[in-house]
Amino acid sequence: MSALLEAEVSRRAFLSGGGALILGFTMFPLLAQQPQEGRNVGKQPKKAPKLPGSLGNNPMLDSWIRIDADGSVTVITGKVELGQGIKTALLQIAAEELVVDPQRMKIVTADTGGTPNEAYTAGSQSMSDSGTALLHAAAQVREILVGLAAQRFSVPAESLSVKDGVVHTKDGRNVRYGELVSGEVLKVRAQPESRLRDPATHTVMGKSLRRVDIPAKVTGMPIYVQDLRLPGMVHARVVRPPSYRARLKAVETAKAQKMPGVLKIVRNGSYLAVIAEREWQAITAMRALAQAASWEERPELPQKDPYAELQRPTAQRRVIRDAPPLSGLGVLEATYRRPYQMHAAIGPSCAVGLAKDDLVTVWTHSQGVYPLRNAIAEMLRVPNERVRCIHMEGSGCYGHNGADDAGADAALLAVAFPGRPVRVQWMREDENRWEPYGSAMVVNAKARLDGSGNVAGWQYAVWSHPHSTRPGRAGNLAPAWHLDTPFELPTPNPIPQPAGGGDRNAIPLYKFPNVQVIHHYVTEMPLRVSALRALGGYHNVFAIESFMDELARTAKADPVEFRLRQMEDQRARDVIRLAAERFGWSAYQRQPGRGRGFAFARYKNLAAYCAVACEVEVERLTGRVRMLRAVACVDSGESVNPDGLSNQIQGGIMQSMSWTLFESVDFNDTRITSRDWASYPIVRFSSLPDSVEVHIINRPGQPFLGTGEAAQGPAGAALANAVADATGVRIRDLPLTPARVNAALGP
Repeated sequence: MSALLEAEVSRRAFLSGGGALILGFTMFPLLAQQPQEGRNVGKQPKKAPKLPGSLGNNPMLDSWIRIDADGSVTVITGKVELGQGIKTALLQIAAEELVVDPQRMKIVTADTGGTPNEAYTAGSQSMSDSGTALLHAAAQVREILVGLAAQRFSVPAESLSVKDGVVHTKDGRNVRYGELVSGEVLKVRAQPESRLRDPATHTVMGKSLRRVDIPAKVTGMPIYVQDLRLPGMVHARVVRPPSYRARLKAVETAKAQKMPGVLKIVRNGSYLAVIAEREWQAITAMRALAQAASWEERPELPQKDPYAELQRPTAQRRVIRDAPPLSGLGVLEATYRRPYQMHAAIGPSCAVGLAKDDLVTVWTHSQGVYPLRNAIAEMLRVPNERVRCIHMEGSGCYGHNGADDAGADAALLAVAFPGRPVRVQWMREDENRWEPYGSAMVVNAKARLDGSGNVAGWQYAVWSHPHSTRPGRAGNLAPAWHLDTPFELPTPNPIPQPAGGGDRNAIPLYKFPNVQVIHHYVTEMPLRVSALRALGGYHNVFAIESFMDELARTAKADPVEFRLRQMEDQRARDVIRLAAERFGWSAYQRQPGRGRGFAFARYKNLAAYCAVACEVEVERLTGRVRMLRAVACVDSGESVNPDGLSNQIQGGIMQSMSWTLFESVDFNDTRITSRDWASYPIVRFSSLPDSVEVHIINRPGQPFLGTGEAAQGPAGAALANAVADATGVRIRDLPLTPARVNAALGP
């Protein structure tokens, strides 16, 4: 049995109870159990106080914490590890409040078989949702255990101390956590208030603990779903349609069926796949099937001007902020455009399915195992409880890529070939052509400056397709579109403010008077789109912060000073100042072909604050742009793992640099033509900056603010502002490819 399978068996045993000591607690009286003396007839009952973080939807403490008889602790979360280091940070939170050495703790992530339902791991909400829930759950667990120890020793709870999961009395007696809960299974609801440890006493939170997910990755252990190998496992490949609405007219299967190792050809409407004993056998049979298939296609993708297609008059006009429109003399105006862009995951999507004993189990790198479970159950037309989705890491993705579709493939093919695990691995061209992209966007910004050079009026309009078509329904799964009885893609709804989708970060944090913000929401999608990291926040911050630089130039003001004098939020001012200071903004020495740029945003106007300053070099002969260095400052509230936080900002800057300089989906009137790394280039090692600095403003005791998507907007805008500074030419269309830069510079 492989180490990974042993781990999975252990995980199954844990989630099913398996003799484990699940810790439940009851020390605080529940609100629902309190006597309601003096209650007036007809009087509205008071609402129960809101529980912190994800405790609101998963209020039972035993949903989050398990303590075994030996005192070991298991932390349970509905969020998933995507490479953002969330496993480590959540362990640190629980370890701090429980006062347990994190090295003795384990963590179990999203599994519909028994972890909390925290929907999606998205929107930089893992810390604010799951982290906050675990912070309070662990604190309440500690208080309960200390209370039980106080009863055992007949001493006041305040006289006890805890060290590494052992409760000590002043006279030398002690008891382990495991002894306090031995033989008891108690379940209670979390309470809205928790006695949190003083941040001044923290020994785990705020420290750069080594990431728990890294050792297995660097030593080649089978941690990714792509590496999962189960006993008796077979391999499958799907013959994808050549375009979105292509229909399979005919296919000759006899040749492929006779190929070595082929176990079954699966056809369901236009859904066509092969199952074989070995992976290469599945690939060769899939290619034979593809050659034997004929498809009906229609040219229906926009060719003349995708941005004009986006700005169609049928768009829903949603007023986010209202003010009289700007017109007349003195109004500055600019339009910024972003193409469709991919997730471009390094490892193509993969999943493993097993249909056995009336249960379909799917191992998946989906970012939302519960919504995927519901969608697969609808697709298979079975009750939700007959589908189980278990998260495993995938090799590279932030957002809604092909992971959920691969999970649907695995479920369909497992049902078609029950009793043995079926592994479905996408090919590179499958990933590039079929994953949901980040929407193309158009932004038009207008502003008027007053006599002091400050913004006196602001008008902003954004056109965008939806930024989330994630599963929850079968129609959100691409394989379900091609079945004999197909499911239609549900009409997506806009994501409401303050988070927003296409209008994420469209409201400037600056204190401008007379602000108008309008979101033109376009539901008709010629290309498949969904959540790409930061959603509309990347382009909206790019547009706003690029326009701020253009306004600063018009006002003859320094870009940093121009921002500061129109910013009242003190935490925003702090990150702006520190980023500029550490970059050496005021002492910057100009060199030919080089320029500096600056940008700031608070992600979603409610998460982390981030400012980025960078220096670029532009080769005038070739138009090639290279970021030389970047300096970022971030305030995400209390910093749990500074190294992990820094990694997220560094990674965000690199990803944003790739979007800003290289990435754009190409297509003709019928098909996606960005099929590989040659036709969809991403940043390579030769383009990486010489240095990236991240400076953290830690605020112990303050709420956790999401960080994973905080840097993308500021990094892209700072880069574009630096290019404008280096060349004297403003380029408003992304990406800033050598050809586009050359064209802007002219002969």
